[in-house]
Amino acid sequence: MQNPPTFVFVHGAFANSFSFAPLQAELALLGHRSVAVDLPGHGFEATFPAAYQAPQNLDALSAEAGRIKGVTLADNVARVIEILERAKRNGPTILIAHSRGGITTTAVANARPELIDRIVYVSAWCPVDLDVSDYYAQPEMADVDAGAFVATLVGNPAQLGLLRTNFRTADPTALAAFKRAFAADLTDDEFRTFLNTFQPDENLDVGTSADRAQATTWGRIAKTYVRLTADASIPLAMQDRMIREANALTPDNPFDVRTLEGSHLRWLVHPKPAAELLADCAVR
Repeated sequence: MQNPPTFVFVHGAFANSFSFAPLQAELALLGHRSVAVDLPGHGFEATFPAAYQAPQNLDALSAEAGRIKGVTLADNVARVIEILERAKRNGPTILIAHSRGGITTTAVANARPELIDRIVYVSAWCPVDLDVSDYYAQPEMADVDAGAFVATLVGNPAQLGLLRTNFRTADPTALAAFKRAFAADLTDDEFRTFLNTFQPDENLDVGTSADRAQATTWGRIAKTYVRLTADASIPLAMQDRMIREANALTPDNPFDVRTLEGSHLRWLVHPKPAAELLADCAVR
């Protein structure tokens, strides 16, 4: 009898493995094992300068070095592959990506498709026809306010070699922009609790055209796309576009498309429906 699959979670930008703890608990109660990856420079490898604490010193924070400087997409891919190699010894693996984690997951699937039995994208980037940066110029992203977070950026990314955001701001305008983008359907306490799991730094490498989905590797893996209906950071129209592009690339292996109600973060804060959906993916 084949062992049950292991769910392997890949987080998005500024996030870490902590994001998935409530969902992993729900999956465990359904009898499933899982592991959440910390990409390089994330989790307990992250930099939290003293200047980021209260009272904040934004001038000092703008110049403080960060460990994530120089981390590349290739480094992310290597980290996930190492976890998959270990998990695969115990049976099938289901690789689940959220948000920016889809970029890493797609590149992993291009490199080592034999390690993955199913990919699940949950409102995650799945670049097929364009590089991720180019998708932001498309009509489906027209309602996304790319400048909404400018006020919370700290330092010069080119000089720091990373992207630094002040998630501990008390600016009501900035907090409202964060909530609209990620968590409009959460309470203020739920939103702020999740915001405090974010880390200030993220790497700058989102890959190139070589890291888009490849039909001969990525394209032979069973795959599911979970649409989030009220996502304001990757709007539903963009999620649907990526599904269409992927299905055109591999028409004989299209996405199994599922839908969850809610914002970019709701499925992680109220995880029972997502856990039940993922458990169903495990028996397909």
